[in-house]
Amino acid sequence: MKMNFPEATPPEPDAAEAGRLLFAGEVEFLKGVVAMSGLPPADRIEVCFAGRSNVGKSSLINALTGRKAIARASNTPGRTQEINFFTAADSHYIVDLPGYGFANAPLAVVEKWQRLLKQYLSGRPTLRRAFVLIDARHGAKKVDEEIMTLLDRSAVPFQVVMTKIDKLRRDELDQSLGLTRAALAKHPAAFPELVLTSSEKGDGIETLRAIVAGLA
Repeated sequence: MKMNFPEATPPEPDAAEAGRLLFAGEVEFLKGVVAMSGLPPADRIEVCFAGRSNVGKSSLINALTGRKAIARASNTPGRTQEINFFTAADSHYIVDLPGYGFANAPLAVVEKWQRLLKQYLSGRPTLRRAFVLIDARHGAKKVDEEIMTLLDRSAVPFQVVMTKIDKLRRDELDQSLGLTRAALAKHPAAFPELVLTSSEKGDGIETLRAIVAGLA
């Protein structure tokens, strides 16, 4: 029987090399954006990374780009409320969305960020895919499903990336994957493969690079 949302397979050699080359050149921070008027020109392929606070998003972007600190890992989860743009090989924007799940943020800050996020997702024609990061130790939570619903409504295809898979036994990971697959079944914009990653061990990074490089 075919499994819904199977694990993405390792890339073919040509795809792996394209992914390597994309991130082997210059990857630089371009700007942080707090309003739509500050967005850079929509003149290249764009992917964005979204995830709740403490999901390991900064670590994943650092691993993806092969840089140790291109994405800042804040000691205060959710502190950075900017949409951060990075350039890769003069052909891609890598976009780091603020962590969601604002347990300690003022309501006004949350509402402002949510408005900006909705405007960005619905008004960015070059956005090819959103990558929604899910902590493998917990599986998809309500706050993750809220961002998935927003992506559905914005007609933005999204793919789930499981983080921190090295922290679980295989049986624990399978349980987490089951919860996540059940959540994804309700979301029409979900891409039908999961990427399993560990920033610490390097698992899945080659696969993710190849996926980004393969988007046209």
